[in-house]
Amino acid sequence: MRTVDAAGLPIGDEHPPRIMGVLNVSKESPYDPSVFDNAGEAAAYVDEELIDEGADIVDVGLESANKRYDVLSPEEELERLETAVETMESTSGDAVWSIETRYHEVAEAALDASYDMVNDICGFADPEMPAVCAEYDIAVAKMASPPDLERPGAVEDVDWAARRAASPKRSRSYADDIYDALELNGFTDKTILDPAFGGWSEEKTTADDRETFDRLREFRGYGRPLLVSINRKNFLREVAGRDTEEALPVSLAATSMAVERGAHIVRTHDVAETRDAALIGHEFSRDRVRDPEMGVEELDVTTDGEFARHLHRVTASDEQPSVVTHAVEFDLQRETEDYIARSAKLEGIRAYQGSSLLVVGTAAEFRSLRAAIQSGPDAARRAVARACGGLE
Repeated sequence: MRTVDAAGLPIGDEHPPRIMGVLNVSKESPYDPSVFDNAGEAAAYVDEELIDEGADIVDVGLESANKRYDVLSPEEELERLETAVETMESTSGDAVWSIETRYHEVAEAALDASYDMVNDICGFADPEMPAVCAEYDIAVAKMASPPDLERPGAVEDVDWAARRAASPKRSRSYADDIYDALELNGFTDKTILDPAFGGWSEEKTTADDRETFDRLREFRGYGRPLLVSINRKNFLREVAGRDTEEALPVSLAATSMAVERGAHIVRTHDVAETRDAALIGHEFSRDRVRDPEMGVEELDVTTDGEFARHLHRVTASDEQPSVVTHAVEFDLQRETEDYIARSAKLEGIRAYQGSSLLVVGTAAEFRSLRAAIQSGPDAARRAVARACGGLE
């Protein structure tokens, strides 16, 4: 996992999670507390509610990304950039300043005005954006998106069938499309990846977001830092039956989980609370062997799918080998346990007997055990088949 330097702020596994506070200079933004069109008021908000509360990065939005609104032109965004620049110049706190834009012209103007970072919600749909970010040697957050400046996050718009005919990949769900969309239009050396949580299109469902969140570790497969924007999102609120105003607790729970699963930046309107939740997730993340100087890293892999992502990065292979070990306990009649244990050992699978039976192996090994006992006792066949079904 590479570390990205954002104007002196290191972002990666070797560093604490970073908090990205949000400021909007767009009157269309749905979150009123963060919306300002006066630079003085905006600067006070940034100092008091973002930086003083623990924000490492201030992300300034020039327009609402809500699909109900018309997309602004580069010229319209540039008009609003004046307020964004004046706000930055009027703050006293220390933070990395990020401009949220889909246009390279706006990004370049912001960088010329001393902004430090770009947040591109259209995933380099503007073909000049990567070159600008590389020229200025700045960190850039790239959200999963189709190559369309007017449809951020709408990954279903991509002609996946044509792309996979040329370069086959096993894609089974919306989360797979999100993953594949992240590599469209390439990366810069300092690209940070955003898996596009939220209702970016009519076709996307809250179930799609929950699957992406469940599989968040897979997105580490690109070997690049991850940014998540999950603050009070529908896919979390729906679980607890809360409206936006009541959704802070579910956001904080998800923040801890996201950091534990490998997120490096959390974008939020609730800075102080999110900072604390992120630190808890970081503190209780699994310790892994990591020595960047020696070039040694134990991967954060808990499923075969997660390993397959890293394998593809390293070898370009679409193979999905069975490598992750599972431990299954069988509490059955003694003779049934004896039969499963004997069969497992004949297949070279570890089995431990005592008050019950413990079998340890990969999903592939459990499938071989299921095949080996097809002619065996019904109770054994049903128990092993049930175990296999849970490991698929």
